[in-house]
Amino acid sequence: MDLSLKTESFTQDKRNWLGSQHGTDAPVSVTLDVSKFTAGTHYPDGYIKSGIPLGKVTATSLYGPYDDAATDGRQTLVGFLFTAQDVNARGVASTKVVGSMLLHCFIREAKLPLGAVDANGKADVAGRIIFV
Repeated sequence: MDLSLKTESFTQDKRNWLGSQHGTDAPVSVTLDVSKFTAGTHYPDGYIKSGIPLGKVTATSLYGPYDDAATDGRQTLVGFLFTAQDVNARGVASTKVVGSMLLHCFIREAKLPLGAVDANGKADVAGRIIFV
């Protein structure tokens, strides 16, 4: 058990992509595979932004950014990252980080950090996630 003192810094997380508070009371815990994310695209400031669409990597049960062209399971959209996640905690690059994901919510698509979700992604979450 590590009982040493740890310092954690926080960033201001923009959640203007949320269409309402609906679903924010029941996010699920997920572990992100940082190697699946691109630094300049997904975490240019050292943290993975909230609102990133996520897919589940079949072989590892870890999560990465949704990519309709992927063949590892991430081609199926499963939810959206609810809270920004620091990938360089305590100055050490992480390979995995724990975050929370929304499975049921309203999304302001125009405000998502990576832009609009494609038709296949929308079909994957139809009935659970509403795009406004």
